[in-house]
Amino acid sequence: MLKRFLFRCLGVGLLCLTGSATAEECTACAHAAQTFASAEHFNGVVLVGRGGAPDYAEAFGVADVTRRTPLTTATRFDTGSISKWIAAIVVMRLVQQGELSLDEPITTYLPDYRHDTGSKLTLRLLISHSSGVPNQIDEAIKRDPSTRNESLDNTTAVKRYASGDLRFEPGSEWDYSHSNWLIVKAITEKVSQRTYAQLVEDFIVKPLGLHDTGTWTGPSLSVPGMAIGYSLLSPPTPIEKASPDFMIMAGGFYTSANDMLQLLDGLFGGKVLTPPTLATLLKVERPAQNYALGGRTRVMEIAGKKRTVAWEYGSNGAFRVLAWRVVNDGHTVIIMNNTSFDHMKIGALATQLLEASYP
Repeated sequence: MLKRFLFRCLGVGLLCLTGSATAEECTACAHAAQTFASAEHFNGVVLVGRGGAPDYAEAFGVADVTRRTPLTTATRFDTGSISKWIAAIVVMRLVQQGELSLDEPITTYLPDYRHDTGSKLTLRLLISHSSGVPNQIDEAIKRDPSTRNESLDNTTAVKRYASGDLRFEPGSEWDYSHSNWLIVKAITEKVSQRTYAQLVEDFIVKPLGLHDTGTWTGPSLSVPGMAIGYSLLSPPTPIEKASPDFMIMAGGFYTSANDMLQLLDGLFGGKVLTPPTLATLLKVERPAQNYALGGRTRVMEIAGKKRTVAWEYGSNGAFRVLAWRVVNDGHTVIIMNNTSFDHMKIGALATQLLEASYP
């Protein structure tokens, strides 16, 4: 029965379509996504929209093979590094409120941090990955995967995994270091006197009325309604990567395709940040990487015109999540996958869908 179910969902030309009905506003999007899903045995969710309204949304395959739970557009996914974009939004909200400054030395907020390097570091450098802080946390996890299960307070985590000698002069290079976000978390929680989870709830989830969005620590399956990540669907081979609380900014955010669309609409519609603060969030700090603050901004040739796109891609274990939004007109593509799918193919599909979303 299980094999027959998987064949029905994943066999070439035989799609398991669940969740939102296909919207007729973008038949070209539907054709592109369904053709891709059939040819590539894609297991995931695809959504194309404008503003806060979906023009096309469809789910392909399963969230849980054993229980035969189909994916829907409300299924929750671990978003990987999109978590950093969300963390940067939270930081910018505190900057907007006057509680933080992007360009103050971090020793202003963490006076016990080593002064020889802390006096050179700022939040802007940390959240644009141009600080030079070495990626000690990833190195520790590679040496000992049980590090993911550690429970450490901010002070201990920063001292142990984010206080090494700088790899380069701050601002001179770019290095994707998860250790940056341990420092950002320590600063944010100390200044706001709230947990990061509470800040996400207060600044994003509640104001935007999101239903399938939040933060998590420990195993991702501790979140009700979360898709299971698989390296293989048949035979079912789950992948589970735990995330400690001190890494919550780097990779502890989950959401659904429906909620991600509403989140982007709220962000770009001025419900989270003012236009000047949003402009700062999106301003590219490292041009070679299109990297702004926690996310990326780039100009793309789409439907015959150059358009500025705010975008990010995240992966963790088997999860692959992409979110692109055209800044000026709100055209949006969201793709979510839970089967270790080729990220280059996801990017190619996103480009095709964004093109198709224009008449």
